[in-house]
Amino acid sequence: MTYRSRHLCIVLLGLFASTSCAETVAVCPPEGGVALQVLGSGGPIADDGRASTGYIVWVDGEARVLIDAGGGTFLRFGEAEAEFTSLDFVGLSHFHADHSADFPALLKSGNFSGRKRPLAIAGPGAGGPFPGLHAWLTSLIDGDAGAFGYLSGYLDGSGGLVKLEPVEISRDIPEPVTVFGDDESDLQIDTMPVPHGIVPALGFSVRVGDATIVFSSDQNGGDPSFIDFAKNANVLVMHMPIPEGATGGALQLHAPPSVIASIANEAEVETLLLSHFMARSLRNLEENTDVVREGFDGTIAVAGDLDCLVVTD
Repeated sequence: MTYRSRHLCIVLLGLFASTSCAETVAVCPPEGGVALQVLGSGGPIADDGRASTGYIVWVDGEARVLIDAGGGTFLRFGEAEAEFTSLDFVGLSHFHADHSADFPALLKSGNFSGRKRPLAIAGPGAGGPFPGLHAWLTSLIDGDAGAFGYLSGYLDGSGGLVKLEPVEISRDIPEPVTVFGDDESDLQIDTMPVPHGIVPALGFSVRVGDATIVFSSDQNGGDPSFIDFAKNANVLVMHMPIPEGATGGALQLHAPPSVIASIANEAEVETLLLSHFMARSLRNLEENTDVVREGFDGTIAVAGDLDCLVVTD
């Protein structure tokens, strides 16, 4: 596996006694193969110069998959030179603003793209105070009641806009489901619910040929079936917004570093990409990364905005 980024910090476990960083020139997208690019590596607070959560999967130089669209990712999408016309699929893990707030801005941008084909999108079903994907889209772009009703053509393909094809996934599904497949490029996307307190949330697996990238989303690590979901992934993206030793409600929402390490190690993934940082986890980032290193035998990467991991050349 090759890694190229602007400031991607790589920890090669078992080779170094402490964290080491490899700084190389960003090369994303590559002309061929599969690459993962981080649009946003931050969380919900605008205090660290990072956009909120978002990721692109590049396939043969095209941005084919977008996972999450938190605040700031609209800007990063443009900086990455990604194109709305190339997207096959958008996965929204849950409806916290730091994972979904820039999606309407992306749709508005898409209005100028000349795209003709529909766009597949998947998100969670309703739970507690959170709407399901269908109701969320209605609240945003319904022609009568939506906040951005002038984009209502995305619901039915009218007005020169492309039709969104939403798939809503209940948090009660008993096993992972496939939400997108393209035989021509051998692209398959599966999803499963993940435990994020009272918030319905989804993890995603993106497989392109022999390459698999798994996105944990925000989760507390309490569902052992996620280990099977992530088994043998080339890259597992896990979020680390809380430090080791966190207590209370934080543990209902997020996995601490030691749990992240345990999941990655049991899933036997090649590379673990830590992302979705907040000030409380950045404050002692090296110490928290050391905790992960103690429990995981693979390669660790610490994400920054616009970082790029080339999975296959």
